[in-house]
Amino acid sequence: MDATIYHNPDCGTSRNTLALIRHAGIEPTVIEYLLTPPSRTELATMIKDASLTVRQAIREKGTPYADLGLDDDSLTDEQLIDAMMAHPILINRPLVITPLGTRLCRPSEVVLDILPDTFAGPFVKEDGERVLDAQGKRIA
Repeated sequence: MDATIYHNPDCGTSRNTLALIRHAGIEPTVIEYLLTPPSRTELATMIKDASLTVRQAIREKGTPYADLGLDDDSLTDEQLIDAMMAHPILINRPLVITPLGTRLCRPSEVVLDILPDTFAGPFVKEDGERVLDAQGKRIA
């Protein structure tokens, strides 16, 4: 299965998501979006395909969100996307694309919704949270 992850290696959620994809036996295309941001069209498509609003696709924490006044409700989606293109750190992550869909994987186990059920064994996040049991089944 093809999979693409827009990844930030400094983000624990992104690292856990990448590890879950690999745990499914898939080696995804990894795009470090801070180094290689998506095009405007790619970003807009991912937001739409993930059923997000543009505001839901913006990251506030650890970004220039407040300094840029992006909390102004009068800003249009186009203006918000302009800001995301100028400052890729504003793109919420990780975004994952597979043939089964596109998701903003926050929390990381959201990625399970767009991966085949091919997990062999348990999976535990970096923080110790159990995600998959010994049979590779999702823990509710």
